[in-house]
Amino acid sequence: MIENVRHPVEDDHPRVVAVLVDWWDGIGGETGDRYRSRLLPRLFFQHFTDTSYVLDLPGGELGAFLVGFVSQSRPTVGYIHVVGVAPRLRRTGVGAALYHRFCTDTAARGVREVHAITGLANRRSVAFHTGLGFTLRPGDTEVDGLPLHRDYDGPGLDAFTFVKHLP
Repeated sequence: MIENVRHPVEDDHPRVVAVLVDWWDGIGGETGDRYRSRLLPRLFFQHFTDTSYVLDLPGGELGAFLVGFVSQSRPTVGYIHVVGVAPRLRRTGVGAALYHRFCTDTAARGVREVHAITGLANRRSVAFHTGLGFTLRPGDTEVDGLPLHRDYDGPGLDAFTFVKHLP
């Protein structure tokens, strides 16, 4: 299935934005939905496509996506901005395969560590990232024993932050 992965094009923008609410199962309520709707402006599908990926399923259905980039300020750092996997494809290895592809492709460009974040309410994402070898970075407080950054992206937008060191 992962053989149908390609780099996104600008025309993929509406397809990806359309799944942001449904694929996150309403995590964070209306505030979470509003936040997610602003995560992916069209510019990501114009300027960050060579380190981003889309999985097309037979019939043209969107199966998964990963939007990431190499930091311009810190070229040895890659950043995974947003990842989504269709609910019926979760726990099939699709998400892990997209992360692996990002890490492999960016390592070839000199990236030595990959960063990612997830919101306070998305504990499934915390388990996913740590299962892939990411570690939680120290925060300014703890929630359930996990290091959290309060107001990371603005008032009320707390986040867990991760890093994975590449060989």
